[in-house]
Amino acid sequence: MSAESKITWLRKPEEHGYPATQSYLSLIYDEKTAAGLVKKLRQAKMSQFKAKDIFRASGLSLLGISNSHVKADQKKISSGREVSPLLLVRDAANGKVVIADGYHRLCAVYSFDEDAVIPCQVV
Repeated sequence: MSAESKITWLRKPEEHGYPATQSYLSLIYDEKTAAGLVKKLRQAKMSQFKAKDIFRASGLSLLGISNSHVKADQKKISSGREVSPLLLVRDAANGKVVIADGYHRLCAVYSFDEDAVIPCQVV
């Protein structure tokens, strides 16, 4: 990451992230479980984890910079605009962390600095 590019974060996730989270989690869990997880996320305190650790815990692959959503988030970061924290769910049954909202942001942040500390709400 260049000296001019500092990642700045919103104090809490953007409101539109919660419905997106519920939609995504409804693909993995039943509707009631997904809704309950979103309710818990809304109340969760902010935590912080390094980008590389979130990737390792999720087991997901890094999206390339050719992805349009990653590019948009990179531009947002480069312009100094604040980025929304991630929403994460611990899936103990599978030993993974589900990136319920913010996968593209995580990829964009990682492209600047894999050691970047990312604010998250996690349940």
